[in-house]
Amino acid sequence: MSSLADELAADLDFSDEQSVHSDDDRQNEQSQDQDAMDINEDGEATKDTDRSTNDASPSSGHQDNVHKVTKFLQSKQTKDILERIEHFKSRDRTATDLNNAPTEEDEEYQLIVNANSMTADIDGEIQAVHKFIRDHYAPRFPELESLILNPMDYARTVKAIGNEKDLTKVDLRSILPSATVMVVTVTATTSNGKELSPEEWKVTEEACDVAFELDNAKRTIINYVESRMTMIAPNLSNVVGSSTAAKLLTAAGGLSAFCKIPACNIETNTGFSRASMERNTGYIISSPLVLSVPADLRRKVTKIIAAKCALSARIDASQSSPSGEAGQKFRNDIDQKIEKLQEPPPTKVIKALPVPDEGPKKRRGGKRVRRQKEAYAMTELRAARNRMAFGEAEEEVEYGDETEGLGMTTKQVGKIRASIADPRNKVKAPKQQQRSLNTAGTTSGLASSLAFTPVQGIELVDPTAAAERVKKANEKYFGDGAFSIVRK
Repeated sequence: MSSLADELAADLDFSDEQSVHSDDDRQNEQSQDQDAMDINEDGEATKDTDRSTNDASPSSGHQDNVHKVTKFLQSKQTKDILERIEHFKSRDRTATDLNNAPTEEDEEYQLIVNANSMTADIDGEIQAVHKFIRDHYAPRFPELESLILNPMDYARTVKAIGNEKDLTKVDLRSILPSATVMVVTVTATTSNGKELSPEEWKVTEEACDVAFELDNAKRTIINYVESRMTMIAPNLSNVVGSSTAAKLLTAAGGLSAFCKIPACNIETNTGFSRASMERNTGYIISSPLVLSVPADLRRKVTKIIAAKCALSARIDASQSSPSGEAGQKFRNDIDQKIEKLQEPPPTKVIKALPVPDEGPKKRRGGKRVRRQKEAYAMTELRAARNRMAFGEAEEEVEYGDETEGLGMTTKQVGKIRASIADPRNKVKAPKQQQRSLNTAGTTSGLASSLAFTPVQGIELVDPTAAAERVKKANEKYFGDGAFSIVRK
């Protein structure tokens, strides 16, 4: 039994005998001068629909028929897929209609995978037809291709303008924005283009119709795939959307293969070219859910969605929640986390001031300490001694071997007010100590001026007699003292 990847590659063939486009691309890279031509089972010669810009270049050979550029709509495989899509669209199926067998074995699931992968081929065909239209309409309006970059908008504009010289008569408001309509109208007045011949315009108009058919086929496939994703993977569709879910399953190769991919790889699972998108990004970051959040949060949201996609896909593979309730719960969790990430930071709480208290407050130290400090406060005289006049010598006073400056004391006019001691500020001594100080100068009643001596017994003591004896002794020793002259 062939794998799903082999079946998908086989379904992409336009005929049973036609080789896949990737093989033709390798042949084109090896030999640029040889055109890759394939013959289908109807006998038609088809040119390889490579998406490069070498298909319909006027310099390499101007093509006169758009069907030589694209054979996608005429291929049997494309017609078969579109017919099967119309057949299954008439059947209303749900996830409960699937058998207990693996989902990949369901016929409609295989159609969904093949149809979803075909959208990339349609995009390449549209680019080839777009280049064909530009090459044939450039002589008429060469500046138009630089003004309108979208291929389908360009084709619709070319179809609407045609060979009309006065664009004010053409209503382009239903095709282009108002600003672009104004630029196109003004540019057309100064364009050097020439009118196309009826044959050239017929070829260009036919190419526009082919582009419209390709776009309609693409829309049909996309709408069908999105409508059926709720049956194949209802939970995954509820999380990330039907369109993105279809792209993820197609890139992984089916639901069973997608379940085996870890969340870190689902985040970067993509089929895009690295040249046109950011690194380490995939289908999830281009989903509508991620694009709806600010750009600085998209990386975080992508990681959250990738984890939920992995869980949802495993639930779909086990068919434990065919109604999609688990996926809807995951989607609600994602929305809550996105709201949490977008919340502004909490504002700084401003602490209110205390209520004013008019009552008396306790001060450290109190009045008693302040009065004690006033007793030892610096006087005006000491403050004047500490000041010095700039450029003037201060007067000094000698104290033995040292001198002390008077500062600005002698410069004061009038009297210096001395600090007045406040008797209230004096620290009062204890009462017992104060009584002892008051009685210190009095003579005790037991004291007497009599002295007992061994000579005369009781004698009256003269307090000044001892002082006179010391005085007489000093006068006798130091009385005639003078400097001594020592001769050498």
